Amino acid sequence: MAPIRIAIVGGGLSGLATGVHLRLLANCQRLPLEITLFEASSRIGGVIQTERIVGRDGGEFVVDHGADMFATNPPAAIELCQRLGVAEGLLRPQQVGRGAMIARGDRLIPIPDGFVLMRATKMMSMVSTPLLSPRGKLRLLAERFVRPRDPSLEDESVGSFVARRLGRECLQNIVAPLVAGIYTADIDRLSMAATMKPLWDMEARDGSLARATLRRKRSGEDATERTSSGARYEQFRAFPGGMIELIQALACGIGSDNIRLNSPIESLTTTANGTELGPGGESFDHVVLASPAPVSAQLLATLRTTAAAESHLQAIDTVVSELGGIGYASTAIVVMAVPRQAIARMPKTFGFVVPPSEQRTILAGSFASEKFCGRAPHDHVIIRAFVGGALHPQVLEQSDEAIVEIVANELGDIIGLDVSKSVHDFAAFIKVIRWNKAMPQYEVGHLRKAAAIDSAISQLPNIELVTNAYGGVGIAPVIAAAERGAKRVLASVSNTQCSPE
Repeated sequence: MAPIRIAIVGGGLSGLATGVHLRLLANCQRLPLEITLFEASSRIGGVIQTERIVGRDGGEFVVDHGADMFATNPPAAIELCQRLGVAEGLLRPQQVGRGAMIARGDRLIPIPDGFVLMRATKMMSMVSTPLLSPRGKLRLLAERFVRPRDPSLEDESVGSFVARRLGRECLQNIVAPLVAGIYTADIDRLSMAATMKPLWDMEARDGSLARATLRRKRSGEDATERTSSGARYEQFRAFPGGMIELIQALACGIGSDNIRLNSPIESLTTTANGTELGPGGESFDHVVLASPAPVSAQLLATLRTTAAAESHLQAIDTVVSELGGIGYASTAIVVMAVPRQAIARMPKTFGFVVPPSEQRTILAGSFASEKFCGRAPHDHVIIRAFVGGALHPQVLEQSDEAIVEIVANELGDIIGLDVSKSVHDFAAFIKVIRWNKAMPQYEVGHLRKAAAIDSAISQLPNIELVTNAYGGVGIAPVIAAAERGAKRVLASVSNTQCSPE
């Protein structure tokens, strides 16, 4: 049997994970497979990148440019790490500091114990929190008496859902900064059904989040949530040398000889033998598009000239239109390593979020050196401050130097960073990392778009689409989507179904 030739366009996490899953599944099914991954830039990994920086005093720092850990639930990422043999060395977040805080004026207030995103698993901590007024607390307690949504409602914004169920004060003071910190999105446009489906389903099943919480508490499902504050850190893992080690493991799983850097693909052409990739004209049995949504849309549009049927033309137009309708937000991360003594009020948690009502530039901040050991010398703290996003795109129009100054001054207010002199005078290093159009926005109606894309792409022979633009954001959801895509590719050439051990 001749090898099945598969091209993967895009060397970010989606493309790499798809390639590894294809390899694992093909080995299980004993299918001969040739994988070639094309990456337009000079490196793989996309927004996942790690840098080792030597500071001005000779200290060494491990700095992640994007995500610095991944979730074990859903289990797709940890399971893939196990299959690749790299799970044993993974780090858990340190015990001391698990949790997050919310900025209020010039102080940080702990997120109530047991509160995760928009569910309170310990009601007494909500009653005692200074984040809510007495009126806000009464409104939260009344959630169990709020009528569930009309069953015909297919979606609503996160802002609408939380205001309806928990009240506007809980939305503005607690939920909005938590959700915005994850999605860098406008909560009044962010889809509840697409981003918070478990909670969306709880209302439909139980009638209220309070009743759902009671059910989960009785069954033991909320054991992790009840020991969490804002983020369930027990469910996260990291690599000792930063997240680049995941990328390296994936590249190893595909085989470095099968990865072509500096190889942009500009067109797709349907032929009798498969699909040709331009400009080289190389032909493949299947093509997996794992590039950003706008790039994938442009490539799919080039298929119109060689589409074999009217139905294919309609499918191409649908995918191109729907993909083009998914917006992206840009963000920047200001990373600085400062002496511990330069912070007057060092928080006891791994990070903090900032409510939009505070009208600050910083969306969230984390202390990477506190989460995982080995990231920095003990006398220094790595601060990562996030700016931009859907609500503050204008911030990114400023220079790196201007953004650093703004962030330093706000950190002076929030954590007591020394602003009596320039932060450049005492920081071991400062770095501004910009990610332009890197975060897809899952707005209300997103699931309808995703369904339309899935239906249309299934009508195009030998073409698969794997992207975080609609399959899920975050490392674990992206890897899960990659596995589903790999299974669909191999299902088209084999009826044998099995899962690799």
